[in-house]
Amino acid sequence: MHDNPFLAPDFHIPWRQLKPDQIEPAVTTALRRAAEQIDAIAGLALATVNYDNTFLALEKATEELNNTWGKVAHLQSVEDSPALREAHNRMLPQVTAFYTGIPLNVELWRRLRTFAESPAAKEITGVHRRFMDETVADFRQAGADLPDDKRRRLEALQGELAQLTQKYGENVLDATNAWELIVTDEARLKGLPAHAKAAARKSAETKGKPGWRFTLHQPSQEPFMTYLEDAELRRELWTGAVAVGGREPHDNTALIKRILQLRAEKAALLGKTHFADLVLERRMAKTGAKALAFIDDLRQRAAESFARETRELEEFKAAQTGRPVGRLAPWEIAYWSEKLRQSRYAFDEEQLRPYFPMDRVIGGLFDLVGRIFGLQVVKQTDPAIEVWHPEVSFYDLRDKAGRHLGSFYTDWHPRESKRGGAWMNYLLTGGPQPDGSRRPHLGLICGNLTPPADGRPALLTHREVETIFHEFGHLLHHLLGEVEIKSLNGVNVAWDFVELPSQIMENWCWEWESLDLFARHHETGAAIPDDLFAKLTAAKNFRSATAMQRQVAQAKMDLLLHIRTEELLAADDLETVVRAAIADCLPATEPAAPTIMRRFNHIFSDPVGYAAGYYSYKWAEVLDADAFTRFRQEGLFNADTGADFVAKVLSRGNSAKPEELFRAFMGRDCDPEALLRRCGLLPAA
Repeated sequence: MHDNPFLAPDFHIPWRQLKPDQIEPAVTTALRRAAEQIDAIAGLALATVNYDNTFLALEKATEELNNTWGKVAHLQSVEDSPALREAHNRMLPQVTAFYTGIPLNVELWRRLRTFAESPAAKEITGVHRRFMDETVADFRQAGADLPDDKRRRLEALQGELAQLTQKYGENVLDATNAWELIVTDEARLKGLPAHAKAAARKSAETKGKPGWRFTLHQPSQEPFMTYLEDAELRRELWTGAVAVGGREPHDNTALIKRILQLRAEKAALLGKTHFADLVLERRMAKTGAKALAFIDDLRQRAAESFARETRELEEFKAAQTGRPVGRLAPWEIAYWSEKLRQSRYAFDEEQLRPYFPMDRVIGGLFDLVGRIFGLQVVKQTDPAIEVWHPEVSFYDLRDKAGRHLGSFYTDWHPRESKRGGAWMNYLLTGGPQPDGSRRPHLGLICGNLTPPADGRPALLTHREVETIFHEFGHLLHHLLGEVEIKSLNGVNVAWDFVELPSQIMENWCWEWESLDLFARHHETGAAIPDDLFAKLTAAKNFRSATAMQRQVAQAKMDLLLHIRTEELLAADDLETVVRAAIADCLPATEPAAPTIMRRFNHIFSDPVGYAAGYYSYKWAEVLDADAFTRFRQEGLFNADTGADFVAKVLSRGNSAKPEELFRAFMGRDCDPEALLRRCGLLPAA
């Protein structure tokens, strides 16, 4: 038994034993041990350096710290509390300073460079060569060649960035949780689906409030904005949602400006014109200009359809209300879009919900990956396996031979202590060991999906089903990793490639053969009727240009903020100039809707995160749309194709360039028009 459970290397993490007051001693110990190992490398006689005592030793030096801090950061995202937040934030500056200081350690860099430039280094091949080259590139990109004064500035800057981005994320969470809407007049809830109404009643009861309680969490907000007939209530919730991060005491405006300034300064210190070029240098896009051109090409290709879709919605509302054609209010778009879809396709998303009870969806997903990838997923119910919350489940992943490949936790429903959105992360990296054995990996997937309510199971929307498949794709990327070097395993790949394994999984959510594995009515056990599936398929590309432009707008905003930083920050009002810069991607509304800049966790709640990288979602959609054509041609459940995807992509991590991995699977370069065909913006091939 380890003295401090945060330091315990146990595969089954003792979550119930992890307490906030253990964080400081655990992280302090892990920092000291990691520093000692790095000092040992930096103190080597230059004549004695070799691959094992430099590069491999560095890989192992931070392993305990990575695992310890990973537990702290994870708990902060799912079980936030004042004590945990305080303990996390107290250690954050030291942890940031330590990691920032590694590539800026002059003597360490000298030892690494000495070996990398030696004749012996030429003998290093395969994944070890890739690791050595990537490490050298990492160090150079992080400032290893900078003079002392610039190193010191970079270290200080990174520390400030870590604290500012942490505060940004806290503001989004706290502002989201601080807002609620209590409705006591049931007549005003006309149009709201029964499940959403029941959940709102339960939420009110839990808080000791009368009536029905609505929040800004997705399972509450989405049906409210889509189905509620009362436009004034929709306006009220929309106003609350767009104010997140924009009002005291949770205003992110000043934080955004300072974060952008620091990122621009960091890029300048490292010899780059702007932060986008720094971040993208070693990704598939290579430069900010190329990423922006990619996004603008999508915008242009969708522009005509986008304008038509906007006009159709305005005309539809006018026809339904008997009023003149005019701009919609932002809180009307989801509502009238759903009305138009129902009118055009006689299809309502809510008709599908009874066929997607969560347990069946999860079971169907596991069945699917068994057929395609030859995997077995087994739920573990041993009470000795601890979890961080009673809703959390734990599973083992095995191959056909029963070999334990890895394990994972799932945590699917909203809590006030949990950050928004859905995500995958890893806690331990196993894989092949130098002695020829293989250790299992450990990961997790979290979401904020519709919870059980009113005595019924959690009944999901089709989009929520896609979310589960998406995050499981990320998880497979980690758990199936067969890369000997941990830092090259799984999801540690270029960020414009990392979404390929996740997004390709979403394709099976649209295929009858795969839906038929699990989509059953939670009361009758009946399959989705043929006509309902036909409506789902027919409506798949409903307003697809609008959906495309929504992500294009966010990606364009992200890139412009990190390319034209100085120019945009010089404006009197950042929100106004940014909105004007992306206006060609936004639906024209009255009043105009603010951008999501003040609540855009993807790009502002981490020192890097998706900053200058949000375009990656669309980039990877092109990859996944193209890669899925091979499954469509060879069979949706073709085990040979699945095995090839594992062998060429999922198991390879960052052991080769992403372009090479894609080419190995497809036998050719990517077809850039595959996504446009899938979205119906180009004719099918």
